Amino acid sequence: MSYNRRQFLLVTGSLCGLAVATIAHQALTRTQNTSKNPLISSSPVASPVASPKPSPAPSGLIGSPRGDVRIVVISDLNSQYGSTTYEPEVDRAIALLPDWEPDLVLCGGDMIAGQKTSLTRSQIEAMWAAFDDHVAQPLRDAGIPFGFTIGNHDGSGALAQGKLTFLSERELAQAYWTNPKHTPGLQFIDRSGFPFYYTFTQKDVFYLVWDASTHLIPPEQLTWVEKSLSSQTAQQAKMRIVIGHLPLYTVAVGRDKFGEFLANGEQLRSLLERYQVHTYVSGHHHAYYPGKKGQLELLHAGALGGGPRKLLNSNLPPTKTLTVVDIDLNSESTRYTTYDMKTLSLINIETLPRMIDTPNGRIFRRDVTEP
Repeated sequence: MSYNRRQFLLVTGSLCGLAVATIAHQALTRTQNTSKNPLISSSPVASPVASPKPSPAPSGLIGSPRGDVRIVVISDLNSQYGSTTYEPEVDRAIALLPDWEPDLVLCGGDMIAGQKTSLTRSQIEAMWAAFDDHVAQPLRDAGIPFGFTIGNHDGSGALAQGKLTFLSERELAQAYWTNPKHTPGLQFIDRSGFPFYYTFTQKDVFYLVWDASTHLIPPEQLTWVEKSLSSQTAQQAKMRIVIGHLPLYTVAVGRDKFGEFLANGEQLRSLLERYQVHTYVSGHHHAYYPGKKGQLELLHAGALGGGPRKLLNSNLPPTKTLTVVDIDLNSESTRYTTYDMKTLSLINIETLPRMIDTPNGRIFRRDVTEP
């Protein structure tokens, strides 16, 4: 089936009979702006607010006024081990994605379903070929750059007795991403560690990707992180964003055990804050939570693929989500519009927990003022 025909069928099938949710999800990030920009709306919004800026979105969906930069964030696309198929929500998201007119797509990792020693090289190569067919090729055809972080199921950096447990998976991930046919369309600054860690820029935003495919980031990589964030290129950018698979803090049921989030999260947060990183984008927990801790925004991306999880401190059912992030460079603020990709309705930020107590500290919803 051609890509255009697939997109038509997916869009029409998704939108038939759909009742679009009417609660807008908009919040500015900086606490000092609260007096001018209330963070929680007092009543539901019946329609998009009139704006001189366009609000691109797929037909029938509520959009948000476009920022200076627009990013679409997706994560955890895979299904069961070894799978070369993708959940309907993944195909739906990729089909609809060009209609949001993003400058960039960011993926929080787990693009394929590896991390199993019994998988053969041919099976792993087949998974990357399926990813290319379902995700990467359609984005290249649409001319949309694709930034990503390697997840534990893409090429885990786990060590056993000083040796990489999933060396073959890492080699094949590197082979896929360094193939010129699979160029992600990024403006690289440093790609010496690509695809595991690298930096790039786009439209006055500096992006750093580190290898958070395990709970430990090696000391030598943290030295590289500090050097990269302190560079003139990074510091002259109007915003800095860091991307890694594992989060700094846990947010999901069943992911609150050691090894499911980055070790030394508080120290890592301090490192990012030292260089005025605005947002850390992560995946792995399969649960959407727009959080913050101190001066750092924390975008926990929900899963699009198999196994969405419940949030801690919440009775909400698991959801598969996609988040549109609009950036205002002058105010250094971001606005999220997040969709439930099963129903295509908007996620209301006020339904999410105001705070989550994690094993390594309390984090707050991004619109809640910390005490």
